[in-house]
Amino acid sequence: MTRPETIIPEKPTSPYPIHTTAPIISGFGRGSSELGIPTANIPINAQLNSLPTGIYYGWCKIHPVSDQNDETRTRPDGQSILFNHGNKLQANELVVHPMVMSIGWNPFYQNKEKAAEIHIMSKFERDFYGAELEFIVLGYVRPELDYTTKEALIEDILTDIRISRDILENKEEYTKYKKELE
Repeated sequence: MTRPETIIPEKPTSPYPIHTTAPIISGFGRGSSELGIPTANIPINAQLNSLPTGIYYGWCKIHPVSDQNDETRTRPDGQSILFNHGNKLQANELVVHPMVMSIGWNPFYQNKEKAAEIHIMSKFERDFYGAELEFIVLGYVRPELDYTTKEALIEDILTDIRISRDILENKEEYTKYKKELE
């Protein structure tokens, strides 16, 4: 399937903005290891499930869960993951970040379950599984597509990131929503 043209309205239109919070859970570990594009996986709530599959953009902020101790959990692929609940993050990582989110079945990987994965457009020193992620979805980039190669998938994800960053940094009607998470 060919990537459709991205058309962005001048300001968020219904059903956006969508403002919600979700815990960061473990996914399949493909974002960082296979694609070089780390994601924070979250459960799909009813509000997110009502959206068409595809790629979205907005703002997010990580909130540590300080009353939780570190614990190790097993990911679906059998790998052990440390849930530190975001308590090891530095102050400069606990700010509002631009994000791009995928909601769908990831047909390239033939997922059996619908997933929501958020790429936070920042570098982090460590993982933050178990933290709460507050986010505002402001719009839609494109539908979910299938890919014949991993390289084509990565290229489209990088295009999604570039488009989303441009919208969030340069369109005042989208930039102003950052303040809702500060």
